[in-house]
Amino acid sequence: MIEKTRLALEKYVPKQAAPIIARWIHQAPCLFKISKSRTSKFGDYRSPYKDKGHRISVNHNLNPYAFLVTTVHEFAHLKTWNEHRTKAKPHGIEWKQNFKLLMKPFFEMEVFPDDVRQAVLSYLANPAASSCSDLTLYRILKQYDHPKNGHVRVEELALGSAFALPNGRIFKKGKKIEPVFDAKN
Repeated sequence: MIEKTRLALEKYVPKQAAPIIARWIHQAPCLFKISKSRTSKFGDYRSPYKDKGHRISVNHNLNPYAFLVTTVHEFAHLKTWNEHRTKAKPHGIEWKQNFKLLMKPFFEMEVFPDDVRQAVLSYLANPAASSCSDLTLYRILKQYDHPKNGHVRVEELALGSAFALPNGRIFKKGKKIEPVFDAKN
């Protein structure tokens, strides 16, 4: 059973990471679901409730490094819940310690390319609720996505270029507006 899980995971995470994640899934135990793409989140953790055990879901369309970081993030929630139940904050100090601890074997195995490794190490100094909140980590992880035809980041556009969002709104790229700080505040 664990071998079947490992083989399935190899499609989503770097190959050398799959045995560790498979072991975590079976030791927890938890329902680990590879879910459809969600725009609002990369992954999700649900603690045991009534007759349901731990549940983790991770979006299927993440690149292997983003999938691994997201999976470790969610397993840190599971570990923190097992140790503290509801007494620890979802992204509090206990979760941060567990996230760092669970990331350690992947650094020792040198799973990440250098740029991702450096970005994750920087993020680990004070991990946030979402890897997307760390713009450097987010951008570096996005570099490993399969390119989407016709998609360009706004920062790559020339000044004056028009662009449309999926909801149909159209914008024109101008100079970046710098924040103005009021000395009274």
